[in-house]
Amino acid sequence: MPTDTLPNPGTDPEKTPAGSTGELIRLEQVTKRFGSNTVLDHLDFSVDAGKHVTLIGPSGSGKTTILRLLMTLLKPDEGTITVDGQQLFPASDKQVREVRKKIGMVFQQFNLFPNMTVLRNITEAPVTVLGLSKDEAVERAKGLLDMVGLADKCDAHPAQLSGGQQQRVAIARALAMRPQVLLLDEVTSALDPELVAGVLDVLRDIARSTDITMLCVTHEMNFARDISDQVLMFDSGRIIESGPPEKIFSDPELDRTREFLSAVL
Repeated sequence: MPTDTLPNPGTDPEKTPAGSTGELIRLEQVTKRFGSNTVLDHLDFSVDAGKHVTLIGPSGSGKTTILRLLMTLLKPDEGTITVDGQQLFPASDKQVREVRKKIGMVFQQFNLFPNMTVLRNITEAPVTVLGLSKDEAVERAKGLLDMVGLADKCDAHPAQLSGGQQQRVAIARALAMRPQVLLLDEVTSALDPELVAGVLDVLRDIARSTDITMLCVTHEMNFARDISDQVLMFDSGRIIESGPPEKIFSDPELDRTREFLSAVL
């Protein structure tokens, strides 16, 4: 799929001017506990606009919890989260709803509405949440379906699609909201191995051809190496090492990082 023909599914010009830089996401002293288990321990980190940051580390190290906090599916027990200069936590319900519009997420499971066609799955939120006209939403959805290689599936229902096709619809659905941030949570983990490459190719095209900010949790290390500006190694709710992918994957500083990578590469 040639990247030079892809529509830019990223942010509206009024939200993020072309070439904008600077900090877009900040977590300060964020702590999250489940009972006696501390999954994030006074975590500090930030992501600049337009950057692609991948979180790696063992299961249970807190990576997905970060994405769920940004999606407001969870609330932190301590600390603050800021997106595009606006607080996500703590904040009023109204402000949370406004900030939440800036963030899209693609989950491990596709979470498509089974009773809706592919086209309606993608147009529903832009119409009901953003107030787009039906014609505008349909035009946007068709462009995104073309981008992910599913232009001929507008009238299909999710049950008629393969897992890889459903995940590509889920990617298009997230992008239809024109988020400033795209969160990717192990998006290939529920797919059969032969379907993984097609989904990762779509995400590579998005990373290379748009200015959307991406925060990715994955065990696909070659994909992480390809698309990342920065890789963060997590262990026990903390970032223990960070750096560009060539440094983390080829010459990590810590034994713990080397042990993890030797197990997954």
